[in-house]
Amino acid sequence: MTREFKACKEKVHNRGRPSDLFLNRLTDWGVAAPADVFGKNDKFDIYSSTIHQLGPWQGEVHRRAVMLEVLRVLGGFESSWDWDAGRDTTNPRSDTSCTEEAGIFQCSGNSMAFSPTLKALLISTGADGSCLSFITTTKDNPQFAIEYCARLIRFTVKHHGPIKNRHIHTWLRREAVHEFQTFLVNAVSED
Repeated sequence: MTREFKACKEKVHNRGRPSDLFLNRLTDWGVAAPADVFGKNDKFDIYSSTIHQLGPWQGEVHRRAVMLEVLRVLGGFESSWDWDAGRDTTNPRSDTSCTEEAGIFQCSGNSMAFSPTLKALLISTGADGSCLSFITTTKDNPQFAIEYCARLIRFTVKHHGPIKNRHIHTWLRREAVHEFQTFLVNAVSED
């Protein structure tokens, strides 16, 4: 499917604009991702944090599109959409394999402590569950990196500085959510 991104190509702060390759991978993941990634929960999560910018929620497709928009902006803030991004050298706490940030969303292996389901997701890729395998898998497996981050921000909004400090919030775009929704609906109707 050929997608023409417009609103999703909006600039994010001083990070530039996401590539079509990133946006297509993100949208493809959004189409195929399990419904439980987007369901309601009792935690203060990314949906709680962004309700004023992107809510109110209007069903599962809207919630999926909101997640895609959050990940679009977060990927820009964390790495300028670089799948291979490594350790944040300005963070003095990222000095071990478990605290080292990795990949496009700059998650670290110690985030697996938020839920055993996060480590299980890593192991399901064939990794051994160690922090070193987390770093490698996050950089080498875009689908894992996207799903892991999406699941992580359903447990906490404190792992990523740009979310915790609300830096991404002013860059979130309702127009991009609408565009993602269109692609999600079109993908389902083509099946």
